[in-house]
Amino acid sequence: MSQPANKDTQKAAKKDKGFSAEEKAAMKERAKEMKASASKEEAEKDVLAKIDEMAEPERTMAKRLHEIIKANAPELSAKTWYGMPAYNRDGKVVCHFQSASKFGTRYATLGFSDAANLDDGALFPVAYALKELNAAEEKKIIELIKKAVS
Repeated sequence: MSQPANKDTQKAAKKDKGFSAEEKAAMKERAKEMKASASKEEAEKDVLAKIDEMAEPERTMAKRLHEIIKANAPELSAKTWYGMPAYNRDGKVVCHFQSASKFGTRYATLGFSDAANLDDGALFPVAYALKELNAAEEKKIIELIKKAVS
C-alpha cells in the first residue's frame, strides 16, 4: 500500500508543470526531423528556412554562423535539430545554434556535442552565449569549429 505524498512532494508537483510550450514544439519538430529522410541539399534548405524564420538580431547571427561553419568545416552537413540549425558529421551533431527568442532565454547559444573534439582537460565549455557577432567573436568561433572537427 502506498503512502500519501508529503506536502513538499505535492508542492514540487504543482511547481513542475512539465515542458514549456516552446520545449514541446521543439520536441514535435525533432520527431518530424527524425521521420524525414531529406537529402543533404533538402536538409540545408530546411536550415536556411528556419534561419529565415528567426527574429533579428538572431537571424543575422545564424546566417553568419552558417557561412562560417560551411567555410571552415565543409565536412559538416547542415540539418535542423529540434527546429534549430545544426551541423553534423557521420550522422552525429557536432554543433548547433539555439535562438534565444524561441526558448525565451537571455541570449542565443552556439553549442557543441560530445562528437566535437573540444576536450581540454577535465573541465571545458561546450556552449557559448552569443549576444552579437563581430570580428573578434568570429575569429574565436572559427578556432572552435576547426578544433571541433579536427
